[in-house]
Amino acid sequence: METEQTQDAPRPSSCRLVFERMIRALNRHDLDAMVECFAANFRSEQPLYPERTFTGQAGVQKNWSFFFATIPDIQGEIQRLAVEGDTVWAELFYHGTQVDGKKHVTRGVSISGIQGGHIMWAKVYLGTAAEP
Repeated sequence: METEQTQDAPRPSSCRLVFERMIRALNRHDLDAMVECFAANFRSEQPLYPERTFTGQAGVQKNWSFFFATIPDIQGEIQRLAVEGDTVWAELFYHGTQVDGKKHVTRGVSISGIQGGHIMWAKVYLGTAAEP
């Protein structure tokens, strides 16, 4: 597929960098830096769990504060990543130990829209999985 790149169109490398910056902040447990990766009007949808939909940077902060508190050593890994225009498709692997001592493993795919250096929206298809 051939597309014409305009000056205002995001470059695939810049979209990739925004997403990777968010994962690095997650792995440092730097909640403020992580929240800064998202747009003020960010929208997260989880089609498999519609009740988990949230919006805005406050929603990001609440969501990830919960994970950092309940899985204090959580780490995220990008298994594969592809960029098409302003959309990042990422296969993700999250792992850590819950405060009750149980191992936590989550795998799945996130599809994110990136504009102006921020993640604008995401559709997240994640679920718990057996340890690798």
